[in-house]
Amino acid sequence: MDLDALVAQASEILDAAAEPFLEGHRADSAVSKKGDDFATKVDLAIERQVVDALTKATGIEVHGEEFGGADVDSPWVWVLDPVDGTFNYAAGSPLAAILLGLLHDGDPVAGLTWLPFTGQRYTAVAGGPLMKNGVPQPPLEHTELAESVIGIGTFNIDSRGRFPGRYRLAVLENLSRVSSRLRMHGATGIDLAYVADGILGGAISFGDHVWDHAAGVALVRAAGGIVTNLAGEQWTPESRSALAAAPGVHAEMLDILRRTGNPEDY
Repeated sequence: MDLDALVAQASEILDAAAEPFLEGHRADSAVSKKGDDFATKVDLAIERQVVDALTKATGIEVHGEEFGGADVDSPWVWVLDPVDGTFNYAAGSPLAAILLGLLHDGDPVAGLTWLPFTGQRYTAVAGGPLMKNGVPQPPLEHTELAESVIGIGTFNIDSRGRFPGRYRLAVLENLSRVSSRLRMHGATGIDLAYVADGILGGAISFGDHVWDHAAGVALVRAAGGIVTNLAGEQWTPESRSALAAAPGVHAEMLDILRRTGNPEDY
């Protein structure tokens, strides 16, 4: 596969999807999902548009957040999140994105992250470099946590599950002792793209959805960053969390996570 050609084709398709994305800002909930999650009519329409166009243009099937599709363990598969940061999008915040990753035997070999409201377009193929609006970016350098802005996922203190709210709060507390520059953007894919771009030194995702992570993992790795799960194991489509960071920051954040203890103890 010519990854650069595939990314070029996919870029044109996401550019076309950016128009309805911009027009649909503040869209109401159309479909209720698990818990308090939901999808807007824009999520549904963009997924249909992008899936149809990608399949016709590239011959590679798509796994989307809203309608599923090809298995993520297929030899080649696009993974799509039509609106990353749906709560932000519906509320009118500009922190929302379109995420598209390409997996080859489970390995993220290309990623595209479009932020239509801010005009940022990130692409990368395995081996780098990270491209921002078509311009190659320098690789990430070794950085220290104390000097970094860190993204972290939102939470309810009383929530349970794999990463209880009180565990997440403990992680936040322990990170703050080293870096007080913590941010909750409410959009996992944006956090990962910003790690790749050096805007964030690192980011933690407590989520387990491959469509939230695939594009960003490809971007971060292409930029020279490190992505694992919260236990420090290499990220795969089956991973149920993500820790992405620049060299140096990743090791410091992983050490803090390990000293915080086991999530089940909270």
